[in-house]
Amino acid sequence: MKRDYTIFDLSPHLFWDVDSSLLQFELSKNIIIQKVLEYGVMEDWCIINAVYGREVIKNTALHLKNLDEVTLSFLSNIFQINKQDFRCFSHKTLI
Repeated sequence: MKRDYTIFDLSPHLFWDVDSSLLQFELSKNIIIQKVLEYGVMEDWCIINAVYGREVIKNTALHLKNLDEVTLSFLSNIFQINKQDFRCFSHKTLI
C-alpha cells in the first residue's frame, strides 16, 4: 500500500533555511531532492523514492548545479552513470 507523504515526514533539519510549510513535493522537487540527497537519512531517501521514483530522482540529480563530492560519487554508483554526466561535475561553484 502506498502511503501519502507530506513534507513534514522528511527530517526537519533538511529545511532549516527555508519555511518548510511553503514547500510542495511537486513544485519544490529540485530543492527537496537535493537536500535529501546531500543531508538526508535513509528514511528521507525512502520517502523521496516513494514520492518521485528513482527515474525522477536520477534525472533531477543529473541537472542539479551543485552536489557535494560524496553525494556525486554515491549517485554515480547507484545509478551507474559517469560523474562527468552530471551537470554539477563541470559546473563548480567558486567558494
